[in-house]
Amino acid sequence: MAGTRVDKRVERGQHSRRAILGRAMDVASVEGLESLSVRRLAAELDLSKSGVFAQFGSKEELQLATVRAAVEVYVDKVVKPANRTPAGIGRVRALCESWLAYAREPVFPGGCFFLSVSAEFDARPGRVRDAVASARRDWQRLYEATIEQARGLGEVRQDTDAAQLAFELDALARGGGQDALLHDDSAIYERVRVGLLARLRAVATDPGLLD
Repeated sequence: MAGTRVDKRVERGQHSRRAILGRAMDVASVEGLESLSVRRLAAELDLSKSGVFAQFGSKEELQLATVRAAVEVYVDKVVKPANRTPAGIGRVRALCESWLAYAREPVFPGGCFFLSVSAEFDARPGRVRDAVASARRDWQRLYEATIEQARGLGEVRQDTDAAQLAFELDALARGGGQDALLHDDSAIYERVRVGLLARLRAVATDPGLLD
């Protein structure tokens, strides 16, 4: 019986943590990580302040946990769907398309979580900035590795600089995503899609692979 009570407490704690982080990601995507507070999240979720504080211990730990949770969402919504496409230039395109779907749906009310918080912390040294920067680097490295894999399969021209192409694809998507939100114009995502496809066709050994 004691074990059952402990298990139920753990389950309730995990459920509360998921709820807190879910709301924290939504808020941060619109208002930034600095807008997060134990008091606010407790009030919005009808939880005790002490219970929320016990989960994280400080505002910074809450921010860091929110970034980690956002990375998990990103992997589920962007990376895993793209990885279902066979390796090659088709998978590179799938990464582009997955990101566009993630930003356009949107998964978070403020669009791409990392577009929002990167602008907030890009000039503010500290653990939160490091966590956001690490997540961005991981994404860029994945893009680069996927391009290199496609090049190794002979589907991307051998003279292609994988790091440069990854930078260009990411930059085009991020810039378009920011404008789509700023102007509340979903048609911009289609412009981004056209631009990404044109860039991939330019480096494909067989552009027909992208039809």
